[in-house]
Amino acid sequence: MTGRLFLAALCLLGSLLHASPECTVPSSEFQLQGDYLLGGLFNVHHASSSIVHDRPELGEGSGVMRFSVEEINNSSILLPNVSLGYEIFDHCSDTLSFPGVLNLISVNGSIKPRGHASKYVSKVIGVIGPFGSTETLTVAPLFMMNFIPMVNYGSASSAFSEKVKFPSFLRTVHPNKDIIRLIVDIMQHFNWRWVAFLKSNDAYSEDGLELFRKMIKGTEICLAYTEELNPSTNYSRMFKEIDLQRIPTIIVFARKLYAETVIQSAINSNVTNKVWIAGDTWALNKNLPKKEGIENIGTILGVSETVVEIPGFNDFIYSSKHKRHCEDARQQKFCNQVCNCTSLNPEEIIAENPSYSLSIYSAAYAIAHALHNVLECGEGRCRDNITVYPYMVLAQLKKSNFTLLNRSIQFDENGDPANGYYSIVFWNQEGQAEEIGSYETHPLVQLSIDDTKIKWHANGKVPTSLCSQECPEGYAKKQDGIHKCCFNCVMCRNGTYVNITEDAYRCVPCKPTEWSADRSTSCSPRSVEYVSFTDGSAILIMVVTSILVALSLATAILFAINYNTPVVKSAGGSMCFLILGCLSLCSISVFFYFGKPTLACCILRYFPFLLFYTGCLACFVVRSFQIVCIFKMAAKFPKLHGWWMKYNGQWLVITVALVTQALLLIIGYASRPPRPYNETFWYKDKIILGCHVGNPGLLAVSVVLLASLCFLCFAFSYMGKDLPKNYNEAKGITFCLFVLILTWIIFSTEYMLYHGKYIQTLNAMAVLSSLYCVLLGYFLPKCYIIIFQPQKNTPQYFQGLIQNYTKTISQ
Repeated sequence: MTGRLFLAALCLLGSLLHASPECTVPSSEFQLQGDYLLGGLFNVHHASSSIVHDRPELGEGSGVMRFSVEEINNSSILLPNVSLGYEIFDHCSDTLSFPGVLNLISVNGSIKPRGHASKYVSKVIGVIGPFGSTETLTVAPLFMMNFIPMVNYGSASSAFSEKVKFPSFLRTVHPNKDIIRLIVDIMQHFNWRWVAFLKSNDAYSEDGLELFRKMIKGTEICLAYTEELNPSTNYSRMFKEIDLQRIPTIIVFARKLYAETVIQSAINSNVTNKVWIAGDTWALNKNLPKKEGIENIGTILGVSETVVEIPGFNDFIYSSKHKRHCEDARQQKFCNQVCNCTSLNPEEIIAENPSYSLSIYSAAYAIAHALHNVLECGEGRCRDNITVYPYMVLAQLKKSNFTLLNRSIQFDENGDPANGYYSIVFWNQEGQAEEIGSYETHPLVQLSIDDTKIKWHANGKVPTSLCSQECPEGYAKKQDGIHKCCFNCVMCRNGTYVNITEDAYRCVPCKPTEWSADRSTSCSPRSVEYVSFTDGSAILIMVVTSILVALSLATAILFAINYNTPVVKSAGGSMCFLILGCLSLCSISVFFYFGKPTLACCILRYFPFLLFYTGCLACFVVRSFQIVCIFKMAAKFPKLHGWWMKYNGQWLVITVALVTQALLLIIGYASRPPRPYNETFWYKDKIILGCHVGNPGLLAVSVVLLASLCFLCFAFSYMGKDLPKNYNEAKGITFCLFVLILTWIIFSTEYMLYHGKYIQTLNAMAVLSSLYCVLLGYFLPKCYIIIFQPQKNTPQYFQGLIQNYTKTISQ
């Protein structure tokens, strides 16, 4: 039908320009003499029934080219004293069309081997066409050899953007990547993700499918089904497979005849409730929207280049009032180079698909503008002493920058149009392709769709096209099968969240400084907690610690004043000052349990207490041992007692204990010092600032050393349980050790049960309790005797106690 309309257009135009009483249209209908020739390749006929040309042939295509040339020739500005001519060939098949193609690249009827482009003069300065990508791939290399400009109006395959293979190829139709990008954007606009893609077996459709697969990567769209359409396609089986996969959206990116067959088969197969997306080859089809039963198959949307009416073209068609009936002219030497006219009227010709009219019109004007620049036209004349080579026209074509019908005509570095304008259409109930939106690619990509104009088949609502329904908030998708659009929903647990804009298929763990509840879509900052110096508990403990230091100092002064008294000597004499000094130094640790932890704070939180408390316990061990040694071992082991006294064994033991503990701590802190850390395990919404203990192995050895000293204290205290009262330190030391052990058992229990910020306060209290038990349990009774019972602090009193003890053990 389209081919017949095209032929009728040729006849009508021929009767206008070359009125002839003969029935057979002369070859001049395909030719026009001029100073410079354009070549035209248009699909008019099919060479045989076995060759299917199913890309929409343009019934008015050749007419637009002839109209453009006539309009250019009538212009006094573009090519004022130069005329353009043309030779149009019917590109009916790849094989039968070669004579016409070879004719275009010939010079005086012969074709010369490829030479230097600057010396090659061809019959034509440029070629417009052919239409389909497959046909263009066949003939384009012949024009590329000598850089003959080929300005195409219908071949959208991405292959032609490769300038290494097609250096002189330009096009006024947009490549497939733009139209596929628009289709993907429409699907994302309506949130359609489960789609079938139907294509025909040609370069145009193959390229479209490949681009579609690339563009949906990284999106939520899944290609559930593809089918290649050909004369043997089983459409009934195809639609059953689509229904089995519950695919509501079908993209038909195929040539016109296949698209018509698909829609007719859908009507015959009673296919319903689908969304059909029509490619640019059939989106503006005039016949399909009027098919009986088409309203039952669903909603049809289409994408096409924006239709622009060419002023004067319709008048150009109507100006022919006399139609001629023509017979076959088999004497023509080129494929179907005859106008087999019918009685079609101009209205039927004009009603043909107008999608590519502007592309043909723009192609003719682009070549004319390029020739204008080559000939240096200006002031009403073009220079006539310039030899025009194809490469010169090509160079100017690449620089094209002019306005035509309010559209900017430019080419990018690939020879593709720099600006893109598309229409989005809806096939309404009146059988019309109603424009409902637009799409522009330059300077910015802009998509605009008026959803209110669309009458959806699904009760007026936008149909859904999903393999699986969306997950509730806070649930991540778990892919089910090969398509990511098919999934199950998994709840994100506390401490994780799902961000559907970044990755809807993963529960992302929160940062250590953040937290989240179950089913979260984001994380919240954790509150940071530690005991500050201004906290009430911290102030109280620091005051009590200061009192401890003051009492220690007061005790030291009291003992210094009464240094030569029996109570001070029996308490250890000079060793008392070491114990009191160690207590004061241990209290330093308490102050570093408060405030924001730092490396220095963490070290001073443990080091002073562990080191100097070792000194306290070592003194108690030595003191207990000395009492036992004096009262028991001196008589039983005189040599051992003599060695102890001679070499000051008590100071040797204290020194060894302190040095050992100091070495353990220094080595441990050097290898792995205590460091600040954030406790995030116990509280999901909090960060408790604390300190790591450092090297756990060496810390354990330090604690074992302290425990060993405690055990020795108990042992020696037990051995001296029956000594004279004023010389018996067992009760005081035992009391101190009992309070010490009880304190740390209580703290350990609290440490296992409570993990809040006040664990640091409890730790400080345990340290403070360990210090006070020594000060109060050991030194307070002696201070009481010195101050309140001075009669017991005399040599005579102590001598009497010793004599009584001697009598007792001798009995």
